[in-house]
Amino acid sequence: MKKISVFICVHLWLIFLCFSINAQDFKAIQDGIEYAEMTREVDKLPVKMNLLRLDLTKVRLDVVHAMDAAIGVEKTSSMATRHGALAAINAGFFRLDTSIFAGDASGVLVIDGKLLSESYANRISLSISNQKNETIVGFYKEKVIPFFRIEKTDWEVSGINRERKTDELIIYTREFNRTTLTGKDGLEIIVQDGKVIWIADEKGSSQIPERGFVISASGKFRDELLVKIKVGQTIGMNTRHYPDKTQKVDKTATRFIEDIVGGVPQLIKGGKIEITWEAEKSSKAFVETRHPRTAVAKLKDGKFLMVTVDGRSEASGGIGLQNLAEILLELGATDAVNLDGGGSTTMFLDGKVVNKPSDKEGERKVGDAILVFPRKKN
Repeated sequence: MKKISVFICVHLWLIFLCFSINAQDFKAIQDGIEYAEMTREVDKLPVKMNLLRLDLTKVRLDVVHAMDAAIGVEKTSSMATRHGALAAINAGFFRLDTSIFAGDASGVLVIDGKLLSESYANRISLSISNQKNETIVGFYKEKVIPFFRIEKTDWEVSGINRERKTDELIIYTREFNRTTLTGKDGLEIIVQDGKVIWIADEKGSSQIPERGFVISASGKFRDELLVKIKVGQTIGMNTRHYPDKTQKVDKTATRFIEDIVGGVPQLIKGGKIEITWEAEKSSKAFVETRHPRTAVAKLKDGKFLMVTVDGRSEASGGIGLQNLAEILLELGATDAVNLDGGGSTTMFLDGKVVNKPSDKEGERKVGDAILVFPRKKN
């Protein structure tokens, strides 16, 4: 009898231990927003995590870019404060340098239905659809690129709202800047209200019309377009989506997508760890090295999880993506994606940054962020 009692006690203790690990002590911050802090030991180093659990029937999500443009950088806390958000995390990868193109998204970026940056390597992305009674999120791998049409001929472009390089065809919209910021080694077609109003060859930095866009061509594309284009022609611009053939796409949900932000790589799919770094042209070192991390996940109960992991300090050693995926599974994730991390990792809540960004200077300026707002009552 004594042995049985000891066994039962040990068994119950193990159940309690498992429960205490999985059922974090979330604190209600506002209706639909719960927050928790968690510390784990991973390979003998402490790992500090900040968690936001969101009820998407009570809050909505929005992706915003720094300075409300297609390029530029700004702190996550600044974007959240400026827009009046309750909470926020940093989001997609971006060009991090001192050039005029700093902040340019490194993958797909759609804000309010407008494509601001093309996709890269069919990497995983987070899509957001704020519908009347709830926000629907999805994780998709797809190629998203703009194209334009001249006299029934479609031209798929190299990119949108970024630096133009040799032998490239780039579209610029007013979200990019007042001008294209290009050199004089290309052809630029200025389109307003669907008509070509000006053609500038070897002049550069054309002004972008408010009701239109600029097609900028260099190298072989300049040569091809120069003999095909003329003032007064009709030109239309649109976007093509090429979903990964291995995934199921909810066409009803994707029809109303407002925002898309790119990540890399996928962490969890259908309740199983599936880190697809090779297919997404990432690297083994990026996956395995312990870094600060930012990630998002859909949970079994329908809620949405935002996670930051601090790193590069004695208080928190960062985490590899396998360990991160395992913890997200424990927390109930069915699907998850890794976002930009390292010095960019930031969580803003209730008027302040609640994690410890790893840069010596403190919170880093980033390209874009995911903001959390209360859902408007009907």
